Amino acid sequence: MTDTGLTRGTTGAPLEAKAEKDWFELAVAAALPMAIALLALFFYIKAPVFMTVNNWIAISVQVSALMTISIPFALLLMAGKIDLSVGSTLALCGVVAGLSFEPLGIAGAVLLTLAVGTVVGLINGVFVSSLGMSPIIVTLGTLTLIRGLAQWLAPNPIFGFPEEFLVIGYERVLGLPILTWIMLTVIALGVGVMALLPIGPQIVALGVNKRAAFLVGLRVKAIGIGLYAATGFFVAVAALMSISRINSAPAGTLGIGVELSVLTAVLLGGIPFTGGKGSVLRVVLGVWLLGMLSNGLILMNVPTELSLMTTGLVLIVAAGLDVLRSRRS
Repeated sequence: MTDTGLTRGTTGAPLEAKAEKDWFELAVAAALPMAIALLALFFYIKAPVFMTVNNWIAISVQVSALMTISIPFALLLMAGKIDLSVGSTLALCGVVAGLSFEPLGIAGAVLLTLAVGTVVGLINGVFVSSLGMSPIIVTLGTLTLIRGLAQWLAPNPIFGFPEEFLVIGYERVLGLPILTWIMLTVIALGVGVMALLPIGPQIVALGVNKRAAFLVGLRVKAIGIGLYAATGFFVAVAALMSISRINSAPAGTLGIGVELSVLTAVLLGGIPFTGGKGSVLRVVLGVWLLGMLSNGLILMNVPTELSLMTTGLVLIVAAGLDVLRSRRS
């Protein structure tokens, strides 16, 4: 009898713990889609136009640049890295594009902009992955440095871009804006990298344990540098999307707060701040929730200040969920 009781105790406790963890994971997985559904219902009641097709297409345009940055940022965070300079890099790339259209033409300006974003990412990657410096400290430094460089290059906002370039910001193809198609392409790339390519599991392994990843033969430094370079590249893509939409490149305000919005979306998407796991599709839902929230508050004529406070509150909630997930794990 004693042996039987001991056996129950030793086998039952792990099973109960596993069941409890499974229920917790299921609840966390359902929380984001449920929040989106409830938010959509709330805004529909307050402003019925919210649920129209045209409004949802407008939301897709509104979040297109944020989504384009969030996908590579998510992969970077899965690997245990972070880039807080994405907003400043967006501004610099926008300024570089704006200054380059006249001397280089559209193709030359686009290529130069993509190169600048990639180089910024490479610099961050070398400092963090090769030299082993803190990603938070390094990217906070480049955040300030790059913003200052952008403002030095263009003290005043740049206006008047070529009409052929502005087509990206307002033209539609097969009923959807070009910006939405670019966003969908980036999402497909992110899903494909994580689900179909060998680099996907390697990224996660790097976030779980960098030392162990190195010992099993993964090119830890190269993966880190590559992820930072890819982030910089897609930030440049987002910069081109943004300035084509607003026909302006204001160095002082372009990209302000983007890093916080991206971090909020990624944490909402279930990627822990320490990395090691995550889903691109859940990050897509996180970005979409932020877009719905911003759009719905605008339709309700909520003041900008209150909208900013709401976004900040969502970031705190996302950070709290991240802590709760870490403790449960």
